[in-house]
Amino acid sequence: MGSLIWLLQWPIRAVVLLIVAWLPLGVEVSSFPIALLSAVVIGLLGTLLIVPLKLVLGPIWAVTSLGGLISPVSLLFNWAITVILFGLAAWLIQGFRLRNGLVSAILGGVVYAVLSAVILRVLGLDVDFTRAAGLLMAVPAA
Repeated sequence: MGSLIWLLQWPIRAVVLLIVAWLPLGVEVSSFPIALLSAVVIGLLGTLLIVPLKLVLGPIWAVTSLGGLISPVSLLFNWAITVILFGLAAWLIQGFRLRNGLVSAILGGVVYAVLSAVILRVLGLDVDFTRAAGLLMAVPAA
């Protein structure tokens, strides 16, 4: 069931990316196939880079949030990771462009994350466990 949810999330996240591109945030997506590819790349980058990014940003997070006691700081670090992944995907994919650079990455990444979370929750397709755990659950046991 976990892999089916991921397959259902993919086109929804692509539509969310098109909505973000429609808003005046400086995000440009040339077509729906590019949005589909971008949604996959953002998800894959998140799966592959979440641990290294948390290792790099972890010490800064620990100091600024007093070890997690100040939760708005934790939220900002999660959004920073989202912005990095969003910007990296735009850099990798031709047809997905951030017209205003960092400003577009920040606005687009945050709006993409919030809209995706809300829409997936409303549709009952949100997943409470991490992407890596979902991938591991989808692999049949030997």
